Order: sequence, then structure tokens, then C-alpha cells
Amino acid sequence: MTAHLPREMTAIGFEVPGGPGVLRPETVPVPQPGEGEVLIRVAYAGVNRPDVIQRQGHYPPPPGASPIPGLEISGTIAAVGPGVPEDYIGDTVCALVSGGGYAEYCLAHIGHCLPVPESMPLAEAAAIPETLFTVWHNVFERGWAREGETLLVHGGTSGIGTMATMLGKAFGLTVIVTCGDEAKCAAARELGADLAINYREQDFVEEVKAFTGGKGVELVLDMVSGDYVPRNLKCLTEDGRHVTIAVLGGPKAELNMAVVMSRRLTLTGSTLRPRSDVFKTLLAGEIEKNAWPLFEEGKLRPVMDRAFPLAEAAAAHARMEAGDHIGKIVLEVAGG
Repeated sequence: MTAHLPREMTAIGFEVPGGPGVLRPETVPVPQPGEGEVLIRVAYAGVNRPDVIQRQGHYPPPPGASPIPGLEISGTIAAVGPGVPEDYIGDTVCALVSGGGYAEYCLAHIGHCLPVPESMPLAEAAAIPETLFTVWHNVFERGWAREGETLLVHGGTSGIGTMATMLGKAFGLTVIVTCGDEAKCAAARELGADLAINYREQDFVEEVKAFTGGKGVELVLDMVSGDYVPRNLKCLTEDGRHVTIAVLGGPKAELNMAVVMSRRLTLTGSTLRPRSDVFKTLLAGEIEKNAWPLFEEGKLRPVMDRAFPLAEAAAAHARMEAGDHIGKIVLEVAGG
């Protein structure tokens, strides 16, 4: 450990699962970077739905990962582990991490870091990795999205939804989203969505059919699962793809597999957090080559909701659970 670094730091943890109020600041040792790792002095940490699910006791960290919540950060590399050149110390980066983001210092694999240009605010940089990695992999790699196709995204004003809309439009997709009220629909349309459906007042299946002239969409990015799945399949054209990335509406769905067979549909899904370091490094390389330049040049920027001080992580979780946010919520650690 570099001599100028403190031995202890403030982090956000919880003793028992529960509501947002179980989150509290605690003093813990500053972690030491291992092989291929860097220690980042955190400026901002993104708040994501998996953090909420972990706090509720339903999404434990994978083996070896920090129990501290937080899957994406921005900040400055303060120390490096074996196998990482010391030249990286002082670099400003954002990173996808397997845990530990809600803290003053956080470990990251060097292969999971992206360089932050001077023109990019660190709050925005922290709001990018989790959603960018998730959307790129599931829409373009697992979902095989191609220019000219139509994508249906549920949760259009969530962090994932806004990222999927921006990336989809940047790569030539027509994007349809669902939202919970007209204000969110308006925000989604302003972001670039070609159609925003208020699912509380409209049947999204019928709206998709009308918009596409009965053809349907080539790809669905689904965060709901449950009884949404058979409805999603009705939205798909022949040879359509359905990609599940969360099960907020329940993990089980009843399907007519004869329909899946006759229409040659593909159902897939993924979770990112437990994937190997090698996989995430390869994914980061694809993103840095194909998508990151759009953010570096300012052509794409994450949609930001609110920043909360680290000590107010409970309030940040309460806002996410209330569903009032549009875009990304972040925690300010040392970014002010």
C-alpha cells in the first residue's frame, strides 16, 4: 500500500437486509489491490437496481467480491497492484466493479476501467459503466441488434432504459419504450425514443403492433419478466429475440413453446456481476472501441437524475424504489 494512503475509510454497509434505512456509514480498512487491480479514490458512485436488491437480501455479492454495495464508480487511480504499471497512478477513470463502490476507495480490475476525458464530469462518468456494459452486451451481443431494426425497452426512463435508447438511436435502431406516466413518456421522447407508451393507460402490445404495422419488433430488452414475457413475445416479429436482464415482476413466466417454435423466437438473458474478469475485460475492450468514443466526444451523455452525498445513500435508495427518478442516481463521495 502506498504510504500516503489512509488505513481506514468511510463506506456504506448494512448489518441485516431490509429497507433503505438499514444503510449506514461505517469505518472499514482501505483495501489493497491484488494482481491486475487498481485502487481508485472514488469521486462518485452510481446507484443501480442491483444495489437495492442486494440491500433487500436477494442478490448476494459473488465469491470474492466486496460486500459493500456499488457496481460503478469514477475517480482517480491511487495505487496499483502487481502486474499493473505504476504509470496508471493519477489517471482519471470510471470502472465497472463487482462491489465496493459506496466507499471512499474501491478496487477495480484494470481491464474494467475506461479513461475519463477532461470534458466529462465525474458524476456523469460514474453513471455510465453498469448500464453501458449491460446494454452493450445484451442488446448488441446477445440480442444481435442491427441497423434498421426495432427495439422495445421496458422502463424507458430508468438508467438502463435511457442508455438503451441513446445507444439504440446512435446505432440506427428504431426505439420503442414503455413508461409509467406521461411526464416520463415525454422525457423518453425528448431523449430520442420513437414511441413512448404509457403502460398504465395503454396496452403496449397493441401499441407496438399499431406502430409497426402489425410486423412487430426484432428485439425486446426486458427488465420485468413474469407475466410480461408472454406479452413481449406477442410484440416480436418472426425470428425475434427476447433478452431478459432482470425479474422485477417475478422470475416465472408461462409460455406457449409451440409459438416459440413456429415463429423461431430466441429467448435469452444474462447477469453481468458474476461473470469472469476475462469476460468483462473483453467486453470493456469492445465498448472502448465501438461505443466509448461517442461519450468521449460528447455525442452521448448519461441522463442524470440526482446526486446524494455518500452518507445519504438511504435517501438515494428510497428515491430509486419510489420510481420517481428519470435517469441515473449517483452518490457524491469526493467529487465536490
